[in-house]
Amino acid sequence: MTGPVVPWRHVLASSRPISWINTAYPFLVACLLAGDVPALTVVLGTVFFLVPYNLLMYGLNDVWDYDSDIHNPRKGGVHGVVLERSLHRTTVLAAVGSSVPFVAALVVLGSPLSTAVLAVSVFAVVAYSAPRLRFKERPVLDSVTSATHFVSPAVFGAALAGVEPTAVVVASLVAFFAWSMASHAFGAVQDVLADRAGGIASIATWAGAAATVRVAVGLYVLAGALLALWGGPWAPMALLVVPYLVSTVPYLRLTDAEAERATAGWRRFLWLNPVVGFVLTQYLLWVAPAPLLPG
Repeated sequence: MTGPVVPWRHVLASSRPISWINTAYPFLVACLLAGDVPALTVVLGTVFFLVPYNLLMYGLNDVWDYDSDIHNPRKGGVHGVVLERSLHRTTVLAAVGSSVPFVAALVVLGSPLSTAVLAVSVFAVVAYSAPRLRFKERPVLDSVTSATHFVSPAVFGAALAGVEPTAVVVASLVAFFAWSMASHAFGAVQDVLADRAGGIASIATWAGAAATVRVAVGLYVLAGALLALWGGPWAPMALLVVPYLVSTVPYLRLTDAEAERATAGWRRFLWLNPVVGFVLTQYLLWVAPAPLLPG
């Protein structure tokens, strides 16, 4: 006899495939720019941050947020799935089971510093939505934690290579962190009314729609300024924040009552990412010398 058929596509969908590249790309770029990370480590890290890491981040989130997700009209497609209760145990096992071998291998292949960075990265992924911790419901900390999800893979790659914390490296990573915080904060604006109705806290429910948009715009400006002033070979990439500013500025006067209008801006953000990523990749391939991150 065979057991019940598990719809693995639903489990995999909970990892937000559209976002896989957002965590694997920073790690891979950091490793390639440093030019001093063994190929096996690069491959294992890239695969980990591509799928298991996202399944750990979003899959567990869908399990722990089920009770609120079933009342969220935006759930579905790029906004994530509503994971049936019957799949919760399978999803947890898949997320943890697929991550542990990679984490163990990366610890063995890494250094004490890279292991510490990896520990922070994994902790931030779990703490974001885990019961009791629920960093996603702690205003400001929610955006900080979300930024950590995306920046820590790059820091991990740099740590593996023993990259020195020069002004260029620090400015680039802080700019990336500011951009990531801005993006999370703006994404939270569209849910102000729904989150307040459900008793869910966020940076946007705490500060209000207009104030949160202003924070996001300020962080985008900060990211661009850091790259322009201290980014060295990355200085031209300061221009890449312009599309995000153009997409976000129209919502500066958004009231809480009309916060859902920000969903249109968030959808633009999702499509801006691959376009901006393509431009950045072309810069890496044809303009930037490598390695750029001396160890």
